[in-house]
Amino acid sequence: MRSIQKSAFRTFVCSLIVTAVVLLYKHGPHANATTVALTFLLSVLVVSANWGFWYAAFLAVLSTLAFNYFFLPPFGTFTIADPQNWAALFAFLATAVIAGQLSERARRETIHANQRRREIEHLYAFSQRLLTLESVPELLNLVPRHIAETFNASGAALFVADRTDIYRSDPDVREIETARLQSVAARGEPFIDTDKTLAYVPLRLGVRSVGSIGISGTTLSHETLDALSTLVAIAIERTRAIENVGKAEAARENEKLRSAILDSVAHEFRTPLTAIKASATSLLAGGLDGSQQNELFAVIDEESDRMNHLVEEATQMARLESKQVELERLPYDIREAIDRALETGGKTVDGHAVRVNVVDDLPVAEFDMELIVNVLRQLLGNAAKYSPPESPIRISVDKTPSEVVVSVADRGPGIDELEQSMIFEKFYRGKDNRYSVQGTGMGLAIAKAVVEAHGGTIRVISQLGQGSVFSFTLPLKSANVPA
Repeated sequence: MRSIQKSAFRTFVCSLIVTAVVLLYKHGPHANATTVALTFLLSVLVVSANWGFWYAAFLAVLSTLAFNYFFLPPFGTFTIADPQNWAALFAFLATAVIAGQLSERARRETIHANQRRREIEHLYAFSQRLLTLESVPELLNLVPRHIAETFNASGAALFVADRTDIYRSDPDVREIETARLQSVAARGEPFIDTDKTLAYVPLRLGVRSVGSIGISGTTLSHETLDALSTLVAIAIERTRAIENVGKAEAARENEKLRSAILDSVAHEFRTPLTAIKASATSLLAGGLDGSQQNELFAVIDEESDRMNHLVEEATQMARLESKQVELERLPYDIREAIDRALETGGKTVDGHAVRVNVVDDLPVAEFDMELIVNVLRQLLGNAAKYSPPESPIRISVDKTPSEVVVSVADRGPGIDELEQSMIFEKFYRGKDNRYSVQGTGMGLAIAKAVVEAHGGTIRVISQLGQGSVFSFTLPLKSANVPA
């Protein structure tokens, strides 16, 4: 209905133009026939350039009739007395029609050129968006939305041959049929329905089809659709390649880490075994006095304890990971745990002055005494191993309205920012001390698991060359009461 009204309006305007020209030259300044014909011809060109050929053709015929009736003798009739006027009349009509066609062609080409320019700009913007995506799931979910936004489409959908899901710009976009997407991907041929403004295009890489895209609510040229589908196909393959490279790199790093872990664990078990074996061999060989024998027995005892500790660490780590540890929470003063840790782990901090600073009026917290003492021993042992001999270790206890905060500070070499995010991972050990300091890399991982099982958090603050501060929190007794 709106199209009919627009056509009727433009036809009326064409008639109005002819009337205006006739009135201008009949009642205005005197003009010869040539001037009138050129004015009509100019009107035809203007209408053709703006509205198209058919309106220009209508105006040309109407102008021819008006030119003959009003400006060629005998005036006021459609009869032409002079045969030369017939030639002039037909020349005017032919010129008007040809000029209208040329103007219409120029108009169409201009519109087409502008449309192609806009599509190229949109393709460029779309390609820039694709370059920022490096994850296949993220790419598949965002491509339809980017297509709809970039090309002003009402909806878009993406189908990839090796996946069952259809990725849509919006869940409500249902005019793009799943069956049609799968069919286009299988055949590798586009399907375009201009009446419904729907386009289905296969995603091709060379002669291979890897999926298809569907676009609704906009009309794009075949060249733009081909370019768009190729861009999406290349982006999918590029993102997959990036992921594969990342997986390969991760696998290599995982293999290196596994080798380092096995080497570290093997070294930790081999050292006490070697000492025990050497001591036992010396005792069996005989010829030792009482003091020498006692010394070797002490070595065997100490190294056996060390092996037992390693086995206990591994067992505890496994139990914590499998959630098989039941916490025996009772109300305690954290100072009692600190005292026990210093008493039972005194050998680990030999040569280091340990300073304890506890705030006044410290409330009672509920925790498993044995496990928290183990956490403190781990942190104290870690501080002693990585600190210079005789450097002080400081334990401080603070409180907040909901938790108690325990910190262990050392004067070690510090931990860089990258390692700070990995230091609590199982088996991870600092790259600079991996082979110079004994350990399996399980101590801090166990401490983290125990603290988190209590509902607390553990973290490290470190500055290279200045030392590190390991802190963990425990909820206060009131904070443990269920709401």
